[in-house]
Amino acid sequence: MGVLSSARRVQAVLGPTNTGKTHLAIERMLGHHSGMIGFPLRLLARENYDRIVRLKGARAVALITGEEKILPPNPVYFVCTVESMPLDRPVEFLAVDEIQLCGDPDRGHVFTARLLHARGLSETMFLGADTIRPLIRRLVPEAEIVSRPRFSTLSYTGPRKVTRLPPRSAVVAFAVADVFALAEVMRRQRGGTAVVLGALSPRARNAQVGLFQSGEVDYLVATDAIGMGLNMDVDHVAFARTVKFDGTRPRRLTAPEIAQIAGRAGRHMNSGTFGETADQEPFAPELVEAVENHRFDPLEQLFWRNQRLDFRSPGGLIRSLDERPARAGLVTGREADDVVALRSLARMGDIAALAGNPAAVRLLWEVCQIPDFRKVMSDTHARLLAQIFRHLAGPHERLPTDWVATQVERLDRSDGDIDTLMTRIAHVRTWTYIANRADWLRDAAQWQERARAIEDRLSDALHDRLTQRFVDRRGAFLLRRLAGNDELLAAVTPQGEVMVEGHFVGSLEGFRFAPDQEAGGEAARHLLVAANRVLRGEIARRARRLAAAPDAAFALTPTAMITWDGAPVGRLLPGEGVLAPRVEPLPGDFLDGDLREMVRLRLADFVRDTIERRLAPIFRARAAELSGAARGLVYQLGESLGSLPAAEVASQRAALSAADRASLARLGVRLGTEFVFFDRLLKPDAMALRGLLWSIREDAALPPPLPPPGMLALRRDADAAFYAAIGYAPLGGRALRLDRVERLAAAARRLARQGKFAATPELAAIAAGSIDDLTPVLVGLGYRAVVGDAGVTFVARRRPRPRPPAPVAEDNPFAKLRALRLVR
Repeated sequence: MGVLSSARRVQAVLGPTNTGKTHLAIERMLGHHSGMIGFPLRLLARENYDRIVRLKGARAVALITGEEKILPPNPVYFVCTVESMPLDRPVEFLAVDEIQLCGDPDRGHVFTARLLHARGLSETMFLGADTIRPLIRRLVPEAEIVSRPRFSTLSYTGPRKVTRLPPRSAVVAFAVADVFALAEVMRRQRGGTAVVLGALSPRARNAQVGLFQSGEVDYLVATDAIGMGLNMDVDHVAFARTVKFDGTRPRRLTAPEIAQIAGRAGRHMNSGTFGETADQEPFAPELVEAVENHRFDPLEQLFWRNQRLDFRSPGGLIRSLDERPARAGLVTGREADDVVALRSLARMGDIAALAGNPAAVRLLWEVCQIPDFRKVMSDTHARLLAQIFRHLAGPHERLPTDWVATQVERLDRSDGDIDTLMTRIAHVRTWTYIANRADWLRDAAQWQERARAIEDRLSDALHDRLTQRFVDRRGAFLLRRLAGNDELLAAVTPQGEVMVEGHFVGSLEGFRFAPDQEAGGEAARHLLVAANRVLRGEIARRARRLAAAPDAAFALTPTAMITWDGAPVGRLLPGEGVLAPRVEPLPGDFLDGDLREMVRLRLADFVRDTIERRLAPIFRARAAELSGAARGLVYQLGESLGSLPAAEVASQRAALSAADRASLARLGVRLGTEFVFFDRLLKPDAMALRGLLWSIREDAALPPPLPPPGMLALRRDADAAFYAAIGYAPLGGRALRLDRVERLAAAARRLARQGKFAATPELAAIAAGSIDDLTPVLVGLGYRAVVGDAGVTFVARRRPRPRPPAPVAEDNPFAKLRALRLVR
């Protein structure tokens, strides 16, 4: 395409998003021998620079932004940010993108200056929204205005829950905290999301967009940073917030702003939709109509700042910046950061003294234009600018290399959280801007490369942190696969890990599937759907293996759980008797019907065998050939888990014959003066099972508070009935093992035969305590404590001798049981 013959043609190409305006401008520029185009964002400039380099070669194209300069020896095309356009360089074609930003109160004055003063030698093109049309007609009457229709339609679909948004959706909020909260929801419910914030560096922002564009995630949560310069395959835009802080106050989005953001939905010929999330008020019908039809109130004023500045003194410079526009349709905007910085530095006495000539004032103004990418214009930034100016206005007229190195090196750290990394990136971007001032540093190219390398490392670390926090790669992958019709490959490893398409989705513990704890909400449900494709068959195979497993594969835990190969599969509940607890398989996915009953029967066999083995003396005695009196005593011992106070079975003991006593002795039953018990059931293993069975029957807390193995005596800290059930006698505040009780009682009886007696070390040793501990123990054994001048002595109480039971007829078994007090 040749150069147009009409001299200095000015054209305004206006229309909504997705109208091909930028493509048209680049095509027009490349039809000229030289050209320059200004973009509103650094990342847009870089994206289009790369595009033009592919067409024309790197030697023909320059990139100029505040933070990056690529200048081959003789470039013919210049791709820039609007602020960095080198307007002193004549070019045949000149274009400015997003010219409606003349109406932005912060940056508008820069765009307005380009609208009024920047021209190509042959052709000038302004690209933007139709809202600026009337003011272009007024301020640039020579401009030819061309309207461009949107390639696709944009339709309103109304509110939707954020968890019900369709794939390829962008969710928009404005505060960083809101963006992160929404991203957390999307990670839990939808497998993950990309995150785009204005505070991200271009490299980090592009990496996050790459996640979305590649299909690794189907959702994007962003601020209004997506409204400009990010070409993505978005089908739907959902507004989670419609109020933003504009630098001075919170305000509602205007219809053009909503259209600019919503216009990200639908690219080229693909139509898009927009709406709100369910917690927002629906858009008013008139706003919807305006956005869908791209009809908005025109801009009434453009923001302007005087370009003819007075550099004779700092005060003169400030006054010239404060000038008001003379032309209708132009107004002054908010005080920009560079003016705020200038006022701050001009109040410093040494700065004002150094800025004593026009060259120094011009230098001061250039320093004040160093951006604070944190957007807070803090005192820290003002102090940095003051220090920079002092160095540059000093005798060396350069920034000291050591000082710059110290400032930059402290930023070269990739540790920290997301906020920390974003702050470091903001700082290093400031130094990247400074490094691109070749006249301010020695070896500026080296500092440019170093600052850029640090920014890249920090950007990569930030991208990684955002991805780790907000993307569940496994969940996102499985969601995409589940949405298709392909069969998923799933398996269970020998260790019980459930794998779907090579991704760990949970563990099979016994018969219960435990989804990976890192997944939640919708993702967890989808994991279960994926796992279920393999679990049903695996559960059936496991049930059959359990039914055939030997007893050695099972274990009974102190919490009444039954494990199989270490995994819990069942539990014990109160049953028909203390020695026959009920067995119940634990709930499990797909363990039902015949499979569940198969498991229950095998577990019940194991429990029965375990109780009979560990409490064998009870079952051996119950199976022995005994007389009625002895059999009744053994029955009572079994129901009491192996021990009874002698006083409770005194009449039964009195009914025992010599042969009965011999038989019971052979069976391990000890008929003590204080207790009747099985000696072998005082061992730790039997005691642990006795405690567990008692706790199950009494619905007591588990695990039971068992004493350490081999403990002879201990201070009571549990129910007295519990100690009696495991083979200890609760005596006062202590509990003494039953064999020790019998030894202590025998020793006390020997002393009592001689009359009153005192506690002795021998008695204390038997009781495994101190002499002071003996008083409540001996009182518990029926001795009366007498306090006298010589101390405490003990006197035996007379115990009533038990009467033998009345004779009963041999053929009346119920009368025998009554005599043995087994029935009422």
